[in-house]
Amino acid sequence: MIEKMKFISLTGPTDDIDRVVNTYLSKYEIHLENALAEWNSSNDLMPYVEANPYKEMLAKASSLVAYLPDKNKSKSIEMNVDTANSHVSKITENIDSIQSEMQDVRKKMEQVQKDYDNISPFIDLKCDISAITDFKHIRYKFGKIPKDYFQNFRQFCSNNPSIIYIKCKEDAENVWILYFVSQIEREKIDATCTSFHFEETFIPQESKGTPEKVCSSLLETIDKYKSEINRLKDKLEEEVLEDKDIILNAYNRIHMAYDNFDVRKLAAKTTAEVTTFYIICGWISVRDAEALSSELDDDNNVICIFEDAMEHQNKKPPTKLKNPKVIKPFEMYIKMYGLPAYNEFDPTIFVAITYSFIFGIMFGDVGQGLCLVLGGFALYKLKKMDLAAIISCAGVFSTLFGFMFGSVFGFEDILEPLWLRPAEKITSLPMVGSLNTIFIFAIVFGMFLILLAMIFNIINCIVSKDITGSIFDTNGIAGFVFYGSAVLTIMLFMTGHSLPGTIVLIVMFIIPLILIAIKEPVTHALKKKEKLIEGSVGMFLVQTFFELFEVLLSYFSNTLSFVRVGAFAVSHAAMMEVVMMLAGAESGSPNIVVVILGNLFVMGMEGLIVGIQVLRLEFYEMFSRFYSGTGREFKPFRNTNN
Repeated sequence: MIEKMKFISLTGPTDDIDRVVNTYLSKYEIHLENALAEWNSSNDLMPYVEANPYKEMLAKASSLVAYLPDKNKSKSIEMNVDTANSHVSKITENIDSIQSEMQDVRKKMEQVQKDYDNISPFIDLKCDISAITDFKHIRYKFGKIPKDYFQNFRQFCSNNPSIIYIKCKEDAENVWILYFVSQIEREKIDATCTSFHFEETFIPQESKGTPEKVCSSLLETIDKYKSEINRLKDKLEEEVLEDKDIILNAYNRIHMAYDNFDVRKLAAKTTAEVTTFYIICGWISVRDAEALSSELDDDNNVICIFEDAMEHQNKKPPTKLKNPKVIKPFEMYIKMYGLPAYNEFDPTIFVAITYSFIFGIMFGDVGQGLCLVLGGFALYKLKKMDLAAIISCAGVFSTLFGFMFGSVFGFEDILEPLWLRPAEKITSLPMVGSLNTIFIFAIVFGMFLILLAMIFNIINCIVSKDITGSIFDTNGIAGFVFYGSAVLTIMLFMTGHSLPGTIVLIVMFIIPLILIAIKEPVTHALKKKEKLIEGSVGMFLVQTFFELFEVLLSYFSNTLSFVRVGAFAVSHAAMMEVVMMLAGAESGSPNIVVVILGNLFVMGMEGLIVGIQVLRLEFYEMFSRFYSGTGREFKPFRNTNN
């Protein structure tokens, strides 16, 4: 269901805003609106422009919290924001020396890492680096050339005796080389190499030994620095851990002060020179409004005005869903499609029942259903995943229909079915012949759900005062009468009863189609438009004909879409039959390993497919008939449930 809302406006002296936010807005869930936008007709209001004074405090507290391994469990300590800031500043001073030392070590390690990255491409050189760097009359350069230009560089070297190069390493993009050139030819050769996109790598002058030896030494140094950083980090964490409770409580208090001050972004204040007043406005549930109103009776510094949701015309109320815990996880599917508008029907209960029921029919097995119940429940308890709770609920119905179908982990000879076996029960129908009973049930059940969705749409249209939608729409009264008449006629025919007379059939079929056809001109007439139809009469008739044909086709296709419910019930039984055949169940002693693996495979693959198919039926065959999902989420300034 959707919680009823009231629009609230709070005002009082500007210097009292922090007290009001701390006392009331932190206690009750209020969806704040921009006060300037709500009171745009007034020229005496201006926004708050002050910078948040708690920004620096929060940054310091956040840096301390980052060092804590467990950020959730702490003993509650009462403190005001000044005390919290004092604690944070003192602890930060105590660990500043450790942080400074750690930063110095990091800088040294980064420089050594850079030296290693420069030397490592030349690790295959067998000569001493110092022997090269000590050359007096021969110039040298370490570096890399893009692979695309290396062929041209090599050609240049083969034609020019003034340069000698050694190829050291090659990857997908570059080739690392070391080249030597005489002092006289240095500038000319360097310029040519630059044209080949040669990029010099600088080797530290103090490097001694072969590149392999130097790299090995550098890696040892890096490891020492890493160990030192880890030691300092452990020391820092120990220091911080001693004050864990103080840090977490101080962080929470400063964070609250920071958030409270940010209320000013949505608040407004008057432009009076002497005495200024703040204005805060937003949406609050009726239940919280009553509690807040009684609490404000004794507060002479705050003026509070409540308006009913339907009286406040500036903006539509946000949607706050409130459902029992058992079906609350199904709100996930509602939000996937879109939240209901404030005055719209909340389909959460409808989805919870129909989704679980249809899933159970398509996946009926006692053993597998119980696995889904237990597995989903355990996962929900551990991870708080809504999908896991949905799986658990669907598993309950899978178990129930497992008893109805007499199936336990695919074994059909353990239980007698309370209803039927999906793959075996056949029913004869006039003009249709023999048909699987579960298919007939699926079609009839689908017809019932479509009619129920139409009723929901009629109710939504009446609540929103959409007269044309409630009467003339394909999912309104006209559509309900037509489709319901079609369902009734088919039922009478299939059960051998006589059909209604011609006049009754005309009332049941022709008049509803005419009402659907004239929806556009009736809508235009009610809106007092000059033209009742767009374009010529001939074009209107042609367009109406094809629209009615599409309507009839959609009724037929939507109904047939529910055949998949029976099809999956049969396919589930067939898949388990294959598993039993592979396990050798016909011999009387099935292979238990094959049975277990087969059940796991079917539960994983078919469970996923069935879950998606049921959701498709919900969204396309039912939701599309009555649900718009145009609501906006209720986002309180502070969630008091957390």
